[in-house]
Amino acid sequence: MMYLGVIGYPIRHSVSPAMHNAALKKAGIEGVYLAFEVRPEMIKDAIFGARALGFAGLNVTIPFKEEVADFLTLEGHAALLKAVNTVDLREMVGYNTDVYGVKRSFSDLDVGGKTALVVGAGGAGKAAALALVELGATVIITNRTESRGMEAVELIRRHGECIFYPFERVGELSGKVDILVNATPLGMKGFAQALPVPAKILKPGMIVFDTVYNPVDTPLIRSAREAGCRVIYGIEMLVHQGARAFEIWTGIKPDVDVMREAAIKALKNSFIHSA
Repeated sequence: MMYLGVIGYPIRHSVSPAMHNAALKKAGIEGVYLAFEVRPEMIKDAIFGARALGFAGLNVTIPFKEEVADFLTLEGHAALLKAVNTVDLREMVGYNTDVYGVKRSFSDLDVGGKTALVVGAGGAGKAAALALVELGATVIITNRTESRGMEAVELIRRHGECIFYPFERVGELSGKVDILVNATPLGMKGFAQALPVPAKILKPGMIVFDTVYNPVDTPLIRSAREAGCRVIYGIEMLVHQGARAFEIWTGIKPDVDVMREAAIKALKNSFIHSA
């Protein structure tokens, strides 16, 4: 029996259990994937407790992606970013599959030479920024806490063009960016339902990507569609980062379509029950 899970705070919005349990069933693996809400002061105990209980792996979400890096050996993008969203508890190794998820979300778009504004400098923001510079874009990071934003820029700048822009002046970038990424919790179920940037930044033809997936139609996604932007839904990043995590844990490439269908169904059920 394989035990897997996701930890975060809050975590009730997560549809990862539905997505991964569908993938386990499709792959013929006897296992279960569960969601656990962990209080911030208990995060270290949660990681080592799950390992002691025989869990094979965990996903890590807000607000723990950077903190858990302290307890693990880091591989690949996790080592570059000091941010982890996937843990192999058998080896105590941390991975960052968010970068892969972002790249797959942009897979049918040519972003080389374009300018991207990434809002947020946490784990998701750094993953999005790194993915975009690796795809050839110039990245501007903005964040409410300037010191945190500058730290992210210093990391990303080692791999491509990246600068910081003060959050209170971000409206000045109207008409100067081709891509907008929301990597903050704004718009997420249980968080403030607001735009991460002034609406005037949204222009026809822009690519707008919201890493938030619950709800599917966030305030940013709705506003971007109304402004004539091309939108990328957070569900794409969720599914593809999840598929890569599944492969790390099991050694098997999962059926991505099955994962997407299960995630969308869970989101619809969540909407119906909360309406």
